[in-house]
Amino acid sequence: MNTAAPAPRVIAVVGPTAAGKSDLGVHLARRLGGEVVNADSMQLYRGMDIGTAKLPQEERGGIPHRLLDIWDVTEAASVAEYQRLARSEIDRLLARGRTPVLVGGSGLYVRGAIDALEFPGTDPAVRARLEEELAADGPGPLHARLAAADPDAGRAILPGNGRRIVRALEVIEITGRPFTANLPGHRSVYDTVQIGVDVARPELDERIATRVDRMWEAGLVEEVRTLEAHGLREGRTASRALGYQQVLAALAGECSELRAREETVRATKRFARRQDSWFRRDPRVHWLSGAEADREELPRRALALIERAVTA
Repeated sequence: MNTAAPAPRVIAVVGPTAAGKSDLGVHLARRLGGEVVNADSMQLYRGMDIGTAKLPQEERGGIPHRLLDIWDVTEAASVAEYQRLARSEIDRLLARGRTPVLVGGSGLYVRGAIDALEFPGTDPAVRARLEEELAADGPGPLHARLAAADPDAGRAILPGNGRRIVRALEVIEITGRPFTANLPGHRSVYDTVQIGVDVARPELDERIATRVDRMWEAGLVEEVRTLEAHGLREGRTASRALGYQQVLAALAGECSELRAREETVRATKRFARRQDSWFRRDPRVHWLSGAEADREELPRRALALIERAVTA
């Protein structure tokens, strides 16, 4: 009888912000003999620690965390570049017989890492024209145009996220198809088990408010002030991150610090709803309760789910 252990597979821990993904990822990596691969777009940036809830070294349990702190805050994010880096890490771990545990709530980054996604190229002339419109008129009119051309993209992309709106409109113009039509069906390139951490909306909202309070107490304003001196305000992606955008506005005198704090809570709650909606559309995600009453049991149930998937 063949008693060889099953070959390692990719585990993806997904879901909305503040659901408890990071702790679960560490636990699974420890139990499965693996490493964590970051799939949070803003944790890729060096120095953006407090506002992204980056897990401190002492809470990583000695588990290596890959793809943290790799970009300067002045660099624009690229899903295509992240895809290349993530697959390199995943392939390296699988070749060593270790389990990659992908952890994060950036839906397109998760799909870029594990799914058969090819990202359309760019057209400098189209991009420049759209960016000129963005600079002249702001993101509102462009988002309205996107919502008319591709309602799904309009719902998925925040109205204030000018960079992503420009990219979506660029792809539509280059390909002649809706932006979301360039996202194929749910077809993985790796043998993957996706675990969604599910927290009921009232509890999640409370966790988000508490987390933002703790970020302020931990020194988020000082972190943003330090990063501002290193070019954060000029970073097209990093400057739009939740918390950082609001604190930058306060530092510029556009609002009070209290208003920035309140708006960070509101914006994060809205973002969590969009994250949840994104992952709910993927039928491959196995949802497990991450409610406070179930948190002690969550790792056990996640391991049982993975074991069932391995032996199926």
